[in-house]
Amino acid sequence: MSEATTPASRHHLGGDRSIGFVVLSVSDTHTAEDDPSGHLARDLLQQAGHKVLHYDLVANSVADVRDKLDPYLKEIPVEAVLTVGGTGVSSRDLTVSALEAMGGRRLEGFGDLYRSLSFQEVGPLAMLSRASLFLVRDKPVFALPGSERAVRTALEKLVLPAIQHLIEELER
Repeated sequence: MSEATTPASRHHLGGDRSIGFVVLSVSDTHTAEDDPSGHLARDLLQQAGHKVLHYDLVANSVADVRDKLDPYLKEIPVEAVLTVGGTGVSSRDLTVSALEAMGGRRLEGFGDLYRSLSFQEVGPLAMLSRASLFLVRDKPVFALPGSERAVRTALEKLVLPAIQHLIEELER
């Protein structure tokens, strides 16, 4: 058995703690009723035993993202945030800019790993993703691309396996 699957290392792979999440979809084209990627994120988090405390959809603007996230990040039960959408290279993809404007500190490894995994699925177009992980008010905010494939890849291969350990590190 590899170290990654031993019981002693379980806390490094997500553990058993239920984390309180916010899911914020960022889109100019979807509605809360027609948001397959946001709904997938919610479902995957809940299936993994986590709580989705809030789900919202906002327009792709720095002000809208900031104004919606700001009060959530002040709530004690909120421990982590997933944003879905707004991480591409077009002039309308503003999620990353919003998180930077909120004073977010970028953790480089997440985006690097996501693009590496994405490259295996979509080839060189993966370099166009600005998927990122920020710490905003000492809470992790994952900025995920808006496709269902991207949400599934990021959650199953990166977020869910590491979230408990990340939260524990931030609480130290």
